[in-house]
Amino acid sequence: MTQEAARAGRSARRAARSDTLRGAARAGFAASGLVHLLIAYLALRVAWTGGGQRADQSGALAVLARNPFGTALLWLTAVACAALALWQVADAVLDPRGGDGRALRAVKSCATAAVYAVLAVSAARFAMGSGRSSSSQTKSLTAKLLESPGGRGLVVLLGVVVVAVGVYHVWKGVTRSFREDLRRDPGPAVEWLAVVGHVAKGVALVVVGVLFCSAGFHRSTRQAGGLDAALKTLRDAPAGPYLLTAVGLGIAAYGVYCFARARYARL
Repeated sequence: MTQEAARAGRSARRAARSDTLRGAARAGFAASGLVHLLIAYLALRVAWTGGGQRADQSGALAVLARNPFGTALLWLTAVACAALALWQVADAVLDPRGGDGRALRAVKSCATAAVYAVLAVSAARFAMGSGRSSSSQTKSLTAKLLESPGGRGLVVLLGVVVVAVGVYHVWKGVTRSFREDLRRDPGPAVEWLAVVGHVAKGVALVVVGVLFCSAGFHRSTRQAGGLDAALKTLRDAPAGPYLLTAVGLGIAAYGVYCFARARYARL
């Protein structure tokens, strides 16, 4: 049994490190880059036209769905992001580096896998014509939590976690620790895009988290609309269109960095 388990483990490691999965995982970064560029485009439209577009992941996927080649692009996005999620899980389970930081790396890999898995499922739903607004889903989930025992505390806790993730993105950009994710130096232009992109995405996530905390404290789902609500909150702030433009351009920079990461990522 021990030998069989060892053979199964070696087979799993070979499958997880296969060139096919590695290539598909790299495509997942490119797909994420495309989604971020579309979110940036929607954010800029919201900043200057005041339209009702959803400036979030579902809005970006809806833009893809309206494209003549939208269904194919959505299925490619779903498959690539699913592959990247699978690779992240395999990296968490089969981490060859070991050491004291293994548990933390596993948590980060699993959290990242969850993000890409959600994107994969959302893209597949839009490809099948059953996509839903991220904002409405977020509000629905928040409402259910608020109605449950201790729900207000859970919503506030969720907000604190999202704020922490946003702060981590800012820290990762400012300290350039994203270099650890890359197998070699991508050059100063890509590094600059990564710095700006991580900071902008972090700022947006901090606003998302603050809105969740506000929803928990006030027992209201009005502002708990995820990224879309956060970007529209920035638009409604003093000098809002300019502030949202800066964040939107930063998200675009992150999208371009994702394309570079598809090539330079340490996989």
